[in-house]
Amino acid sequence: MRCLTFILTFVIGFNAWSQLTTSTDKKSIEWQGQAVGWGHYNPDNPYPLYIGARFIPQANYAIKLANTGLIDFEASLNMVGDVGMQIPDSSDWNGKVSPYRIWARYSNEQLEIRAGLQKINFGSATLLRPLMWFDQVDPRDPLQLTDGVWGGLMRYYFMNNANLWLWVLYGNDNLKGWEFMESNNRVPEFGARFQLPVPLGEAALSYHHRVADSRGLNNAIPPYEKIPENRLGIDARFDKVVGFWFEGSWVNTTKDLDDFTNQMSINIGLDYTFGLGNGLNLIVEHLATAYNEKAFVFDDSVNFSALSLNYPIGMFDNLNTIVFYNWYDKQLYNFINWSKQYDSLALNIMGYWNPDDYNMLIQANAENLFAGKGIQLMLIYNF
Repeated sequence: MRCLTFILTFVIGFNAWSQLTTSTDKKSIEWQGQAVGWGHYNPDNPYPLYIGARFIPQANYAIKLANTGLIDFEASLNMVGDVGMQIPDSSDWNGKVSPYRIWARYSNEQLEIRAGLQKINFGSATLLRPLMWFDQVDPRDPLQLTDGVWGGLMRYYFMNNANLWLWVLYGNDNLKGWEFMESNNRVPEFGARFQLPVPLGEAALSYHHRVADSRGLNNAIPPYEKIPENRLGIDARFDKVVGFWFEGSWVNTTKDLDDFTNQMSINIGLDYTFGLGNGLNLIVEHLATAYNEKAFVFDDSVNFSALSLNYPIGMFDNLNTIVFYNWYDKQLYNFINWSKQYDSLALNIMGYWNPDDYNMLIQANAENLFAGKGIQLMLIYNF
């Protein structure tokens, strides 16, 4: 179905098979997963009450090799369904079953090679991430769910703690990260990242190339079947009394797309844990992003600030609040979550107070329904 993925998987599998004759023959299979149920009430929604459930079964199979290497596999499904109700008039049922992760991996002390449907993310920022190139993780989501990408990833770890990433993606139809144009799924994407230690922290340089397709945007921008696109990212994190970082991304298309020819994003942030009670953790970030015909021009930038406060009430309870501020609209997006952990069971009670004309940069899961004002109860069971 996706020939590149299958080729990479075959190479990894063949390498494992060739070493099995000298392996310790230690094999293990593990079954685990997650079951989630939630109820959501928002009086401003067309369907004020939503009830839903999600089931993610996961299987892992591992083979230990004699040369300290490891071959392992993971497969999981995302089965989700919900119903929106306008009592007693109407209801809206939705559901889907899709692969969540399907990958094979070879790893040893310094090398990891993984092929299949997988999660790829990196960067220093936490709340507003310019380097959210391949995932759509919402920091407010207790499950931290995101769709995976089809492809191959290699990571090599040097003895001085530097590391090199190389990846190839193929056959990904959905929008990823900040993308507004789909990829041309007949053309492979590829990229690299090099991260190295620096005084007080670490820094990294990232690159990605793909060919985009703008024909599905109803002429909002000039329609092209193939638009070569290059991304360059830089990020660094330092720790000295407080943790502080910066993260930036520049996306350039080789065809003239008017104001969408260049996209620039820059984030700066810091975190600090105050010695109050059990420790109050503070994260503050500011993001500026702009589109322009010329590179590095921020004349009409969109600016967002974010604040996160996290306080462990005890061994099993945690309180977290996240606030976003849109400087253009002068609007606040407020979120609070109280979570309680019971061994493998977790309860989350979430509340939010957001503008009705929801205009957040983060592409959250549709099930969260965070526009307007509402409350959501979520029960999570990990097995």
